[in-house]
Amino acid sequence: MKLKELPFSLIKTLKLVSIPVSKIKNAQSEKIPVIVSLTTIPSRMDKVHITLRSILTQTKRPEKLLLWINEKDQHNIPNSIQSLVGDILELHFTPHTSSHKKLIPTLLLYPDRVIVTCDDDLIYESTWLEKLYQSHLKYPKDIICNKIRQIAFDEHSNLQDYKKWVFKNPNDPIKNMAIGAGGILYPPKSLHELITNYELALQLAPKNDDLWFKAMAVLNNTTVRQADDVTTEFLPIYGTQKISLKKINVDQNFNVNQWQDLTNYFQLKINN
Repeated sequence: MKLKELPFSLIKTLKLVSIPVSKIKNAQSEKIPVIVSLTTIPSRMDKVHITLRSILTQTKRPEKLLLWINEKDQHNIPNSIQSLVGDILELHFTPHTSSHKKLIPTLLLYPDRVIVTCDDDLIYESTWLEKLYQSHLKYPKDIICNKIRQIAFDEHSNLQDYKKWVFKNPNDPIKNMAIGAGGILYPPKSLHELITNYELALQLAPKNDDLWFKAMAVLNNTTVRQADDVTTEFLPIYGTQKISLKKINVDQNFNVNQWQDLTNYFQLKINN
């Protein structure tokens, strides 16, 4: 978390936790036909209710909000989460531990539904879901996201460092990779049928689910598109940043290694 974000995060957190649970559960705001799916880890179990509250109080709410938790932690769920369970929020359990479980098990449950994934350490701005869905209505077959990178190659078609994967050319969408933190909307059947192969996902992209999902989009010839009305406000929740894959994936350039493994295995061609 950046120091300048801290006061805004704390103020927003206080506002969200001050809303009575009964008011959240009985809200009359319109529902839209999407399922929001996320996962969490033990170190964030006492904070994820803040993310959940930010989703349950959206201007347009999802039909369902699924929180995936490793089955070993099902007896350690705090009341801050349990109290929010109701018509929209559902708790689900899985034997898997990787971040891929934010999407894969939901796809297995709801293969024909629009699914939006998000992260468990952020506060989402109140129109975040509505704006993603508006872009989906305009581009119903495309994967829609707020944060986006473009896989970058040098003049010799070699992968460049991940820090150079910057979104520059909207006319070259095959290189677009959606970043999970900003929320990603997946239309039905937008990912290749291998998407649910956990074993292969963990073999090729064990530390970055975004890379696995991108490979599945390429194999399915699905375009990744940035939302027309981009949400830019994603406040980190204080105390959730202690455990992060950033040091491995970015600082050690492991993202490049994982994408190279995916490219080699599936013979992906996106650098033409």
